[in-house]
Amino acid sequence: MLSLKVFHFNPFGENTVILWDETSQGVIIDPGCLGPKEEERLFSFISDEKVTPVAVLLTHAHFDHIYGVPAIIKRYGIPVYMDPKEKTIIENNGFLSRGFSMPEAPKGFPTTDIKEGDTIKAGETVFEVISTPGHTPGGVCFLDRKHGILISGDTLFAGSIGRTDSPWGDYDSLIVGIMDKLMGLDGDIEVIPGHGPSTNIGKERTHNPFLQPFNEKEELDWDADGLSIDPGLDEI
Repeated sequence: MLSLKVFHFNPFGENTVILWDETSQGVIIDPGCLGPKEEERLFSFISDEKVTPVAVLLTHAHFDHIYGVPAIIKRYGIPVYMDPKEKTIIENNGFLSRGFSMPEAPKGFPTTDIKEGDTIKAGETVFEVISTPGHTPGGVCFLDRKHGILISGDTLFAGSIGRTDSPWGDYDSLIVGIMDKLMGLDGDIEVIPGHGPSTNIGKERTHNPFLQPFNEKEELDWDADGLSIDPGLDEI
């Protein structure tokens, strides 16, 4: 049995995900908790649920996804898994965060390299690393195939895809990764993105306007007004 909690952190409404199984071991994915109050919300939940975090997994290293990393390392002493190409993002996060009038993101924390095809185990749960660069150079998704859950970061959203107009973005790479590596997954796999509501592979295959070439002809009628992400989404 897998348990899951999504926190809605920082002004960007970033989704920080905690996943744990019957062994009580779990992972923290993209800890965007900004400041002591948000950190305490995360830590209190972990303590109350008696979760034992064994790793931090980063889908990518944009500032809004890594604010909480140093506090987590200090508290739990656990490894942080990240594609090494994201070090470019970490080194330039100051430039990015200042553009949004956001606090500086942490630098210098230790990371463990991951790549396409690697697996990370927490208890009896295995997370497969799927490389999906484009939003950032080393963006990845984490797939728990057994429980049918994909953590997509800012690669794939409900009705949208990650932006590629910021520095180090690559639209062609992003689309190729989504189409080749994600859209062929089982349609009922739940997708938990880095922002906004969850979705599933089947819905995105047939209704995501950015993935239109994948759609069947009879399903091309869609209402663009119904595809916006609700910025007011609270914790789920």
